[in-house]
Amino acid sequence: MRDGRRVVVTGIGAVTPIGSGADGLWCGVQRSTSAVTRVTRFDPSMFRSHLAAEVSDFKPDDFLEPRRAKRLDRFSQLAVAASQQALADSGFDPATSRESVGVYVGSALGGVSYGEEQHQAFVERGVKAVSPMTALAVFGGAGPSNVAMELGLHGPALGNANSCASGTVAIGEAYRLMRDAHDAPVMMLAGGSEAPLSTLTFGAFAIIKAMSASNDIPDQASRPFDRNRDGFVMAEGSAMLVLEEREHALARGARIYAEIFGYGHTNDAYHMTAPLPDGSQAARSISLSLADAEIPASEIDYVNAHGSSTPLNDSTEVLAIRTALGARAEQVPVTGTKGLHGHALGASGAIELAIACLAIKNGFVPGTANLRAPDPECDLDHLPGSGESRRIGVVLSNSFGFGGINACLVIGHPDWAA
Repeated sequence: MRDGRRVVVTGIGAVTPIGSGADGLWCGVQRSTSAVTRVTRFDPSMFRSHLAAEVSDFKPDDFLEPRRAKRLDRFSQLAVAASQQALADSGFDPATSRESVGVYVGSALGGVSYGEEQHQAFVERGVKAVSPMTALAVFGGAGPSNVAMELGLHGPALGNANSCASGTVAIGEAYRLMRDAHDAPVMMLAGGSEAPLSTLTFGAFAIIKAMSASNDIPDQASRPFDRNRDGFVMAEGSAMLVLEEREHALARGARIYAEIFGYGHTNDAYHMTAPLPDGSQAARSISLSLADAEIPASEIDYVNAHGSSTPLNDSTEVLAIRTALGARAEQVPVTGTKGLHGHALGASGAIELAIACLAIKNGFVPGTANLRAPDPECDLDHLPGSGESRRIGVVLSNSFGFGGINACLVIGHPDWAA
């Protein structure tokens, strides 16, 4: 292992379409039932895509004082809720060290949906109908700022909008800061949050035909690596992880889900929506994460795939995995969970890393839901069905987003490098 502080995951918070909290999220994975339904927030019939994975049971007042909840848009509310859960799950009281805890949150769209709602109010009723909080709610930094304010955290705060890789980038950059900086915080809340389910935002992705139009089979519409896949299914949600300096975690007797070993980040510099056809830069992001971890491909036990269920991305991801892992790609399960919880854009990488941490803890590899007719070009072990029990030492987790943004993390069992 390389020099620098060792960073572990000691808390998981999640508000997702398949369940909330670490236990709720894992129960949703084990249940292996898709959360995708017809959109209920608005009438989607004007679009070719009618489906989404909504968080139907989220109540902001369960996490925020009611007056405060009204001042935050949904993406910030979700980030605060998941952060509160993660800290509670970690067993750490931030009041003991507020200046030593930072917050990094990724979100592809931030408060765009809230801005859309306020613009509609402006068009219909004039400027006086617009909430005075609009300017403070729509920018990407509102997520980490609101988490920091709600929890009283004075460490570094950062928001990023790196499309569907945002959550993974937030976690990777928080890990890199903690590992390398001489004055690094001992703990970071890092992850992603997304609340994109509004008419114009949803419609924008429908217009470019990026989303599934399998409206007659909602629970099968998100189907990574399947030859009949026809686009992703938009979702909302948030996942936040507590990253902690390993010695600090051990000293306080914290439960450790996993250790973060490496991070890689590249850009295709090719196209806003299509991946580089040869997958070379996605492969390089995988290779960089392994090199950063100083772990050979032969040690990977499970690949938590981006698996967006789009025609180009899934087959290109398979090509990238083959290129980066070589023979090992044929020997390990390569599965995607978006068939269950949909694609929450910038929050997806964080949700999936939380699932990977829970997979390590529980010794279980989640399957690829809705994989019924495997694509000949996606011919790795994608493990159709609910999954299988297996001891997991090291996991590769991939996130590949619009704009050609590639981000990968390597994590492992807390005893793997003890």
